[in-house]
Amino acid sequence: MTETNSNGGALEGIRVVEMGQLIAGPFCGQLLGDMGAEIVKLEPPETGDPMRHWGQGEKPSWWRVIARNKYSVACNLRSEEGQKLARDLIAKADILIENFRPGTLEKWNLDPVDLQKINPGLIVVRVSGYGQTGPYSAQAGFGGIGEAMGGWRGIVGHPDRPPARMGVSIGDTLAASYGCMGALAALHHRDKTGEGQIIDSALYESVLQVMESTISDYSASGTKRQRTGSTLPAIAPSNVYPCRDGEYLIGANQDGVFARLAKAMGQPELATDERYATHTARGARQEELDALISEWTKTLTVEELEAKMLEAGVPAGRIYDAEDMMADPHFAAREALVTIADEELGEVTMQGVFPKMSKTPGSVRRPAPLKIGQDSDNVIERWLGKDGAAE
Repeated sequence: MTETNSNGGALEGIRVVEMGQLIAGPFCGQLLGDMGAEIVKLEPPETGDPMRHWGQGEKPSWWRVIARNKYSVACNLRSEEGQKLARDLIAKADILIENFRPGTLEKWNLDPVDLQKINPGLIVVRVSGYGQTGPYSAQAGFGGIGEAMGGWRGIVGHPDRPPARMGVSIGDTLAASYGCMGALAALHHRDKTGEGQIIDSALYESVLQVMESTISDYSASGTKRQRTGSTLPAIAPSNVYPCRDGEYLIGANQDGVFARLAKAMGQPELATDERYATHTARGARQEELDALISEWTKTLTVEELEAKMLEAGVPAGRIYDAEDMMADPHFAAREALVTIADEELGEVTMQGVFPKMSKTPGSVRRPAPLKIGQDSDNVIERWLGKDGAAE
């Protein structure tokens, strides 16, 4: 796959220098790159980004996803030569992304305030565990810590067990997504004023933003949300139910939808039974109702239950893994997955570009760089000229 001069993306022509590593910074770069920006990733010459080796199975492939649409430039940011190269590239960039511990850029003579004196329109996305200010700012922070402190871990899992992990690094990707959102807003502001700005995206605060009403509930009434396993407290029926050959998720908590479920179960009288007729009544008898529905679903296969739910118009769905997604015709029709040719792994399928845009669709234009610094000469010549110095 080769990159064309015109990619049609909304951010075509935007240049991004990515100095981060692992997930939070690089995922922000992935999002901007998918939307058409040119992403130049600065990597330590000897080791590169540790993400090159992350993933599961015999052939870890996470790097292929998070580094797509990026150019790799070898750059030792701990050396004066590397710092000069970084400054020269940043002078030509629209956006800088970094997710080092606060104070690191300043230690490397790359203080964003000084960088903006060289490039007044520069937008700097700084992703960190606790933010650039506050008493915890200097502490090291990973996604899991942000999830715990932001409130996520405390409500995930079963009440009789320790807090559970979601299964993906949601704290990192949320912080990256908010960093990307901030960069897009800052580009709009720059279009009006010519001024760049600094985006401060903390992992714990990014998690906090999606915690719904947990803070206000406690503030208003002292209520603390608890771990409830697979159920939504007082929202019924909405759960995973057993079948003869697997499990199936049904969400029928609205009165009209529940009536359709009851009819599909062959028990239409449940919809008018005072124990289940209203949202409040069903919520109060959640376990009882789930047990009743489970007795019915256990008599059916997943395919049989799905057919009944589709016919009845009840929101429901299978619990997918990667194999299921790759076989599903809806995923294919929506191009939710894309397949990229890879020199080492052959063809690699991964999630596609999202969100979908009608006028300026994003794209995966080039595979992840396999070698550290493989694009150094290319980028330096295009961005800085043949002599390798910022004009």
